[in-house]
Amino acid sequence: MLPITILEALHQARQDIDDIDARMLLQDVLSVNGAYLIAHSGQELTPGQVKSFRLLAMRRAQGEPVAYLIGKREFYSLDFTVTPEVLIPRPETELLVDLALAQFPLDLACKVLDLGTGSGAIALTIARHRPLAHITAVDVSAEAVAVARLNAAQLNVANVRIIEADWFEALGGERFDLIVSNPPYVAEGTAYLSRGDLRFEPRIALCAGGDGLDCIRSIIASVPGYLNDGGALLLEHGYDQAQTCRDLLSEAGFGGIFSCPDLAGIMRVSGGRLGVS
Repeated sequence: MLPITILEALHQARQDIDDIDARMLLQDVLSVNGAYLIAHSGQELTPGQVKSFRLLAMRRAQGEPVAYLIGKREFYSLDFTVTPEVLIPRPETELLVDLALAQFPLDLACKVLDLGTGSGAIALTIARHRPLAHITAVDVSAEAVAVARLNAAQLNVANVRIIEADWFEALGGERFDLIVSNPPYVAEGTAYLSRGDLRFEPRIALCAGGDGLDCIRSIIASVPGYLNDGGALLLEHGYDQAQTCRDLLSEAGFGGIFSCPDLAGIMRVSGGRLGVS
C-alpha cells in the first residue's frame, strides 16, 4: 500500500461521503481534532490508519450514522457515548434543555424527571447546569440505561438517578417540580423511517403508533399524578403535533400552555404548568 497523506485520504473519501463526515471519521481514527487535520494535512498515515479510515468511510457510504461509527455525539457542548441501542442526540433537542433550565434558577434545589432518557443527554445536561437539582432519568431499555449510566460516570455527574422502568411504573407516589421528555413521536410506516440515520436507530425510541402520539398521550394523561401543583411539563414532538399536544395539555388541567419553535422555525416543544390558569 502506497503511503497517503491526511489531505489525500480526505480527498479520496469525499468521492463517497460528505466532507464533514470524512473529517470526523479521520479525527476519530487519529485521535485528533479538526485543527490538527488542517495543520498537518501533509502527514502520512500508517497502513493501519488508512485501513481503519477506509473501512469507516465505506460503512458511512452505506448509511451508518457517524455517531454510531465513532461511538459519540456532542450535545450541548458535552460529549456523549452513543450506541445503536440509543437515539442519537440532535441539535433541535437542545431547545428542550434550554426551556428546562429556564424553569428554575441555578441556586434552587428542585426535582426533575426525564422520561425516556436514552443516552441520558437531556437529564445529564440539566444536571451539569443545575447541580442543586435532583434528577431522575427513566428508560424502559436496559441497554439504554447502561449507556446513560456510562455517560453519567464519564461526565462525573452525581445528581442523577437512572432507572430502568416503563415510564412512571417505578416511581410510586413520587412527585416532581419539572418533567421533561423527548418521547417516541414518529408515526408507524412514515416514509422517512427508511431514510438516512433513522434506518439504524432503535424503533422503540422513534415510533409511537399510527399517528405517532401514543406515548405523548400516555405521558400527558399520567403526569398529573407525578407533578407538583404548579409544576411544569415539557415535551418534544413532531413538526405537525404542536396543536394536538396543546389540546391534550389543556384537557389534562394544564395552564400557561405554549409551543416553541426550534432554530429551523418548526414548533418542536410544547408545555405548560399543572393547575395554573
